[in-house]
Amino acid sequence: MICGSIYAAGGGRLLPRVWRARSAWERLRGLLGRRPLAPDEALLIEPCASVHTFGMGYPIDLAFLDCDGRVLRIVAAVRPRRVALNPGARATLEMAAGAAAALGLRPGDRLEWREAA
Repeated sequence: MICGSIYAAGGGRLLPRVWRARSAWERLRGLLGRRPLAPDEALLIEPCASVHTFGMGYPIDLAFLDCDGRVLRIVAAVRPRRVALNPGARATLEMAAGAAAALGLRPGDRLEWREAA
């Protein structure tokens, strides 16, 4: 996976450590078997319009994004053994539980992923 950061469009850096899952294997594995995310970490899965938390031991926040990085929907604290989806989403940003609220993310916000230098 490639590491980068998430920025508010035209603004500052929101999440400094964000891994981008693009291959089929990376998207399939997601966060399974990984330690819980820190508040400043996330996983961007692309393409992705649905997420499951089967096999996970901790809740996560989700932000479903359109093809322009615009937040379509936020789902807070998705517990283990659940499914969340947003038909029409192009990507999903998985964050530590509580991170979406702490960052003030709302539907309509536009996010940009930038690869680390």
